Amino acid sequence: MTKSEIQAMAKARSAELVQLVSELIQIPSENPTGTQREVIDYVKAYLTKAGIEHEEVGCNPDFPCVVAKMGSDEGFSLILNGHVDVVPAGDRSQWKYDPYCGTVTDKLILGRGTSDMKAGVAGVLYAMKLLKESGAELKGNIRLHIVSDEESGGTYGTKWLCENGYADKADACLVAEPTSCNNIEIGQKGGLNLLMKAVGKSAHGSLGGFKGDNAIIKLSKILDKLQLLTTIEGHFTESQQHALMNSIRQADAKVGEEGVGEVIRHVSANVGIISGGTRPNMVPDYCEAIVDVRLPIGVVHEEITDMLDKIIAESGLDGISYECNWKSEGNATDEYATIVQTIKRNAEAQWGIEVVPAYQWASSDAREYRKLGIPTIQYGPSNTEGIHSYNENVDIEDVVNAGQIYISSFCEMLGIE
Repeated sequence: MTKSEIQAMAKARSAELVQLVSELIQIPSENPTGTQREVIDYVKAYLTKAGIEHEEVGCNPDFPCVVAKMGSDEGFSLILNGHVDVVPAGDRSQWKYDPYCGTVTDKLILGRGTSDMKAGVAGVLYAMKLLKESGAELKGNIRLHIVSDEESGGTYGTKWLCENGYADKADACLVAEPTSCNNIEIGQKGGLNLLMKAVGKSAHGSLGGFKGDNAIIKLSKILDKLQLLTTIEGHFTESQQHALMNSIRQADAKVGEEGVGEVIRHVSANVGIISGGTRPNMVPDYCEAIVDVRLPIGVVHEEITDMLDKIIAESGLDGISYECNWKSEGNATDEYATIVQTIKRNAEAQWGIEVVPAYQWASSDAREYRKLGIPTIQYGPSNTEGIHSYNENVDIEDVVNAGQIYISSFCEMLGIE
């Protein structure tokens, strides 16, 4: 089959893609409260029926992965990545429908994981199936990475695959994570879990303020100053300025608060957990807090630790310390990389709108491929307002268009004319 014939087949059979999303949603796969076994078995059965050779791999039986390959060892090598685990549904009373109904309405598919990211997973599975059925010769190969540990950090999923050779010699990677239809994610912030600690001196609570050294109050004085971290800016090259400006504009529009787009350019710091004291009638002698810090592209560790040292020194307090658990650096793909421009061209043709490369304020498994120097993007169907929240859904139009964009782009990159 030619590219145009495969495109026509994908368009004619788009209902199959919608049904695939629905069926994936009906399989609960919560992480960390559930299991991904059933949904991984479903993916394996789907690949078997499609005639695509595959293998279950991984280092933790509770978080299995599936890998597959189509094509030859010569030519362009493209990785398709998607995770099948979802965040817990939470309070069911907050949902307008069963979070695992998979109901298809006239415009939407409903349920937990529709946008994050079973619609994207369905899109890449469906694209591989149609390419297999077409019998077209690939001038290169497609490698599929379906993982089940993204929502808890990816240690047993994408990170493990990348560390164990499954991404070697790849020329590009598409992570089908949710994005807006007019946005190709080409970079994201890094991450740091910061543990702030304060040591005080215990005393009877009835003497509080007169005896002892309250570690909670001491640490609160430091936490109040941590917003100084947000004055640290990323270091973007000249070639990254265009995507940076796109990112700031899109963040302003998505969040709807003036100035919030600067989160792309600056460090962010969120005091998420605080713990201290043992009883209300005791002056606490220890307190700690966990702070989620996100690092824009170009920020180095010393900039963070220098600011923390300055905050502590200027406080004049003793007994204050910190530990840094560095998760990743800010990372990015060149906006003129083949995969970026190919997806951009086909997305613009499908949607009839401008599609821009941009950076993300959060993070995902894309970082693991970028660590290996693989040009990596995120592009996938979504309604972002329901992600990690209640009443998650995805537009059918978005799902169908993403499937068409994937098919068209894969044909181009793998030499199907």
